[in-house]
Amino acid sequence: MKKGLGSTAQSLERLFSLHPKLIDLSLGRIERLLAELGHPEQQLPPIIHIAGTNGKGSTTAFLRALAEAGGLSVQAYTSPHLVRFHERIRLSDGLITEPALQTILDEIETINDGQPITFFEVTTVAAFQAFARDQADLCLLEVGLGGKFDATNVIGLPTACIITPVAMDHENFLGTELSGIAEEKAGILKPGVPAFVARQDPVAMEVITHRAAEIGAPLYLPGKDWTIARHEDGFVYKDRLGSLTLPAPALKGRHQIDNAALAIACQRQLGFAREDNQIAVAMRAVKWPARLQPIDSGPLFDLREGKGSLTLDGGHNVHAATAIARYLDGLRVHLVLGMLENREIAPVLQALSPVIASIAAVPIVGEACHSATDIATSAHQLGMDAQSFETVDQALAVLPDGDCLIFGSLYLAGQVLEKSGLTPT
Repeated sequence: MKKGLGSTAQSLERLFSLHPKLIDLSLGRIERLLAELGHPEQQLPPIIHIAGTNGKGSTTAFLRALAEAGGLSVQAYTSPHLVRFHERIRLSDGLITEPALQTILDEIETINDGQPITFFEVTTVAAFQAFARDQADLCLLEVGLGGKFDATNVIGLPTACIITPVAMDHENFLGTELSGIAEEKAGILKPGVPAFVARQDPVAMEVITHRAAEIGAPLYLPGKDWTIARHEDGFVYKDRLGSLTLPAPALKGRHQIDNAALAIACQRQLGFAREDNQIAVAMRAVKWPARLQPIDSGPLFDLREGKGSLTLDGGHNVHAATAIARYLDGLRVHLVLGMLENREIAPVLQALSPVIASIAAVPIVGEACHSATDIATSAHQLGMDAQSFETVDQALAVLPDGDCLIFGSLYLAGQVLEKSGLTPT
């Protein structure tokens, strides 16, 4: 293949066409390509490997904020992106640039030479190649899907592993039993590598603890190795190193304090950002887009100005919906909802039902999604007030006064951010 054949978008489109499946959980293809590239995955700084169903991105954001508050330079690999592909690869000095990404994709395309490779495998190889050329103190590596056969699991021994809450998700790839999904997530655990595990459903926790014991991975658990006590202005974190009184994180929601504590436990055990003032700075500085993010500028904001607040959350499953309902704590919002067709509508609506004033169903442009009519019909069957609209703009323009929440998919969230001029940086 020729090099320099156009923009990164064109390069990615060509590479992604080389394998018939968007997701194919096996490691042979990526191991072959990494070997041909000289094993960049073996040339990275200390790695923290993060798996789970919910909270991976937020926990990664807390880890980055904590490390940077402690004076470390950090690389981070996350997915999916919201607006631009470049969001997936964060180097020590910011998101990967267009020229750097294009150079790496050209190299991958040339070396791969038309052999089968999936979307996520290309993304992961590009990240490893970029990270190997960057000077950083720490690499944060977020699993894309599952764990055991995820493309990121080609690394050797990380410095630490983290498993955020495990829930039913991607059943068409990971199976329909929580125990099986937990087994996939626990596939990132490594012998002798400390593993920090969030509070779990008992079924998931049993699987994770069994796997850790089987391979000799030391486990650190909430309630045992650290505790938190929430209060009006923040929370108190306590572990064997002492007690910290911390401000509420910049990321909203009770669940974000759990994510923060998980990250703090890991970083304190590893020796990063142990100082009280550094951790407090990190809590205030942490950023992660499309997680209860206020939309306070742009054309969508203008449609609601004077009528109520506008908030965006990229949650897409029951676990996320339950966290949102707990955060709103009985307040009522007009819900603008768009969901991918591989998600069940009714369970999400039922989880959000205590906080719904009305539902505006919308499609997600360019994605395989539930139609607005199907979402509205499902809501009506549950006895909820719902209307269908062709766009988010139309919905926001006619909804009555009151606070609005846009919810249901990271793809929808990305489109809202782009329209609002709030592209992540």
